[in-house]
Amino acid sequence: MTSTPAGLPVDQLFLAAKVAERLKGEFAGMFSPETIQRFITESRAALETQARVTTWLPILTERFARDRLRALAKVEGMVIDGRPTVLFLCVQNAGRSQMAAGWLRHLVGDAVDVFSAGSAPAPDIHQTAVEAMAEVGVDIRTEFPKPWADEIVRAADVVVSMGCGDACPVYPGKRYEDWEVTDPAGQTLEVVRSVRDDIKRRVQELIAGLGVAARN
Repeated sequence: MTSTPAGLPVDQLFLAAKVAERLKGEFAGMFSPETIQRFITESRAALETQARVTTWLPILTERFARDRLRALAKVEGMVIDGRPTVLFLCVQNAGRSQMAAGWLRHLVGDAVDVFSAGSAPAPDIHQTAVEAMAEVGVDIRTEFPKPWADEIVRAADVVVSMGCGDACPVYPGKRYEDWEVTDPAGQTLEVVRSVRDDIKRRVQELIAGLGVAARN
């Protein structure tokens, strides 16, 4: 496959251009094209370091950059929608934090802005976590591990950490919760099911404190 001088295969260069076009249109009037391009470049670089296969990297880059730009818009007061923002953090962003984010989205829909990240992201989500969540109707198959980003932490009203310890970012004025939850990495499906149920209970308690209604 022919590569461009920029070091990307031709097909990925085309996709990267489409990503930039979409995000620049979506955030026009909020951020300059230069700022948006910088976020795209930084997001791709952050994800590329952990990627085993780069086929889907342009799509994942778009999603990560969009999340970061949305968060920055909230931090800078460009978007005021009244929704609380919750960030779940763990080490690999491959199990606990993904399961927690999946539960929160499942239980409250778009009433809460939900993010997850890791201090040392893994290449992929743990398949046992995907399987355990699928058993209860929560689909996290399309989620992907990513590092925490400054603007997302700043936008969060609540930061929930699960096992990342001193590596987790700490910002003044944030509400922090530390959940002692078993790491599902390398565990049997039976163990991961118990982790799933433990996280659901904790998320339900979190929802009660956010003042939003859980869906039936």
